[in-house]
Amino acid sequence: MTTLLRPIAWLLAALVTFATLGPPSYRPHSDLGQIGEHGLAFILIGLAFGFAHPEQRLRTATVAVVMTGVLEIVQIWMPGRHARLQDFVVDVIATCIGFVIAAGLLQAPARA
Repeated sequence: MTTLLRPIAWLLAALVTFATLGPPSYRPHSDLGQIGEHGLAFILIGLAFGFAHPEQRLRTATVAVVMTGVLEIVQIWMPGRHARLQDFVVDVIATCIGFVIAAGLLQAPARA
């Protein structure tokens, strides 16, 4: 199952990277607002990588948090983008929530 989920997780990461660094006009918009959109995108990242790499959860989560910071910093040099500490904090918290949910769901059958 993880073999199937890994390319999906990386595809999702590529889509979030494009939405983060690409032209603002190509970024999807919703009624969630900026914080809600960030939260949803990065919860999905945490879930995807949490399910795709359950054997290396801490390492994968650490890399995801670092890469989230890199994405935010790179926005400094992207026209029409803004690096914000608030966005970074929301992204990291959402990513970690996704990892926690994935870990809980993966361990739930073992407890039953």
